Amino acid sequence: MSHISVLLQPSIEALNVKEDGFYVDGTLGRGGHTEAIAKQLTTGKVLVFDLDEEAIALSKERLEPYKDRIIYVHDNYATIKTHVLQHFPEGLDGFIFDLGVSSPQFDEGGRGFSYRFDAPLDMRMDTRQSFNAQVLINTYSLQEITDVLRNYGEEPFAYPIAKKIVAAREVAPIETTFQLVDIIKSALPARILSKKGHPAKQSFQALRMEVNQELQSVKTAIADGCELLKPSGIGCVITFHSLEDRIVKDIFKQLSSAPKTNKRLPMEEVAVDFTLITRKPITASQEELEENPRAHSAKLRVIQRKGD
Repeated sequence: MSHISVLLQPSIEALNVKEDGFYVDGTLGRGGHTEAIAKQLTTGKVLVFDLDEEAIALSKERLEPYKDRIIYVHDNYATIKTHVLQHFPEGLDGFIFDLGVSSPQFDEGGRGFSYRFDAPLDMRMDTRQSFNAQVLINTYSLQEITDVLRNYGEEPFAYPIAKKIVAAREVAPIETTFQLVDIIKSALPARILSKKGHPAKQSFQALRMEVNQELQSVKTAIADGCELLKPSGIGCVITFHSLEDRIVKDIFKQLSSAPKTNKRLPMEEVAVDFTLITRKPITASQEELEENPRAHSAKLRVIQRKGD
């Protein structure tokens, strides 16, 4: 299975891997970033997270030569604090999060992530959880569906789409991706349907993010990951859309900035523990864009805890 890790070289260069360091790859996927870290380790270890059991199994095959350097965790990377304190109580030398769904999940139609394949409405990254896209679509209220589509998909036609969904499910449960695609199309004006790009893209993104509670996980994982960094430790986060990038940008800015104060009042100087390495995010080179079109929207942001 071909899968190209986005922004692999710049993110690994930014991480500045130490051979005896302790690292986290919070989004294992198909193991590209983990492999690049593990290759540089001798006595160091990398703790890797994924909610997708299949991703872990496939990555284990790829990463077999480095198995003594890797600890696998089948869990949400938002639980980073629990697992790091268990395995690396002294803290982290670095972490990397490559956010979003790995491309093989889109390419394999059976998981219900893609509007390009007819499959049961699922979208669960962790198949152990019972809540999936079918439950969401058939049980959420009109207002709740509207909010999900608007807040997570930035879908301008959120309300008309939600209204059509609620009307359709009163006739029969909505069970497949193509059923949902047809409903979404029926809610959109001709001028939108004639535009380039799939009309269901934003809605499917929104539903996937709600099913997997992605933004909540991003906030928790980044905040806790930064807290766990040792002095001079480095955090790297790759995002693929504006909602995630805004969260990363805000957390990194807050950590690397002194709190605002009234300049007319005497205040003790407040120490700032982090340095923002990337004032502007790193994006893919032209060469990478030609090799991997999925890198177009990717942004890499980097932060470092100050040394002793």
